[in-house]
Amino acid sequence: MLAVATAAALVGGGALAVKAADDGHAIQADYLQQAQIAPQRLVIAIDLSKSNPLIDDPDFAAKVGARVADEVRGLGFASEVHVRTFGNYDAESNNFHYDTVLSVRNRPEQVAAEVQKLIAGTPMLVQQGKWHAQGHTNILAFMDNVSQAIGCSGLPTTIVLASDGIEDSEYARLEHGDAHLPAPDGKPFSGCAELQILGLGEGDRSPSETVRLRGEWSKWSHAAGFARFQGLNDW
Repeated sequence: MLAVATAAALVGGGALAVKAADDGHAIQADYLQQAQIAPQRLVIAIDLSKSNPLIDDPDFAAKVGARVADEVRGLGFASEVHVRTFGNYDAESNNFHYDTVLSVRNRPEQVAAEVQKLIAGTPMLVQQGKWHAQGHTNILAFMDNVSQAIGCSGLPTTIVLASDGIEDSEYARLEHGDAHLPAPDGKPFSGCAELQILGLGEGDRSPSETVRLRGEWSKWSHAAGFARFQGLNDW
């Protein structure tokens, strides 16, 4: 009887050892796969201005969150992820910062889940007063700060704005049909891979307005140094 129990224990222990070895091989294979993906930098910016449907439309916020999470999941180890908010032109209104580097202990899928939860939860955060809906949309000023504080050097960099793209500041008031974005000062984003705006024109519900806004931001982004621009109303 004792021999049977001992044999069973040994067999069980062997099975556990095999499982542990298999898990170790799977982790190692996953690490090697992630390590083959070149590191990138992803800057995610949440527009908290009152014109942006993201702040009060849970379905739209969830949709944006899911798309941005897909971007994060596609990153390799040593990639950077930065999340900011913008709206009014003052540091007190937008003091949220999330910065991380992907690694074995800080995996892409884990960070993607955190970012998705944050973006999808924006309407609730505003409703609870943890974030405040803001009266202006300082996209250009925010972009200037990003160029100075984070920049494009060292890693291929993509900036994703969860925004309707309607600049409302001393630079331009794009809600007016004859308004234009000013030309950038030099090429502050020279070397940057891409600028994306998710929700472009969403608040206006006007196809022609979306096309106009896409044209304005496409012209500005290429002049500023971005290699690509993508402005989406829907996807």
